[in-house]
Amino acid sequence: MPAGLVFLCIVPVAAGTARLAMLATGGAITPENARFFAAPLPVVLHILAASVYGLVGALQFAEPLRRRGSYHRKAGRFVAVAGLTAAITGLWMTIVYPRAPGDSAALSAVRLVVGAAMLAGLVLGLRAARGGDFADHRAWMTRAYALALGAGTQALIHLAWLAVAPLPGQRGHTLLMVAGWAVNAAIAERTIRRWRAPRPTTTAMALQR
Repeated sequence: MPAGLVFLCIVPVAAGTARLAMLATGGAITPENARFFAAPLPVVLHILAASVYGLVGALQFAEPLRRRGSYHRKAGRFVAVAGLTAAITGLWMTIVYPRAPGDSAALSAVRLVVGAAMLAGLVLGLRAARGGDFADHRAWMTRAYALALGAGTQALIHLAWLAVAPLPGQRGHTLLMVAGWAVNAAIAERTIRRWRAPRPTTTAMALQR
């Protein structure tokens, strides 16, 4: 699982790195990036936090590291701060920045819902950990992480679409973006149900034989 999650991070992290380089070197200002040059701090924080959250957060799903409780707790605090920063800056950019050309009002509304859901998942996950409910902690953190990795799944969905169809219009772009979040959310819920499914006891397994 961690290797697959890191793979999903490659395109968003690469795109974010390119954007940081553009802002640092003073690239050409276009209608698509003018809002970032006008107020660069939120997008810089968002890219850095989301990259850390995606890459380091993937290791939180590695079972050998999960068994090392001290590592999981220490890294988890670092990952949680990065996730909260990514969610808050993402919401700020959606509300304050002008919409990018090609983005619909519906997509902005969905971004607000997804950002709020990610933020809520992180807060509820941290609250569950503080209360000692580690099953709920794992579930909420998984949901939040799945939504954060929507960008990676969206890149794959867009590539698959372009392999068989022309560039989508505004409505098509919105639907493909929503599909990325929906796929990740569905996989997260299926994974959580598998974790919570009761495991057969030794006696039950013997009877099944």
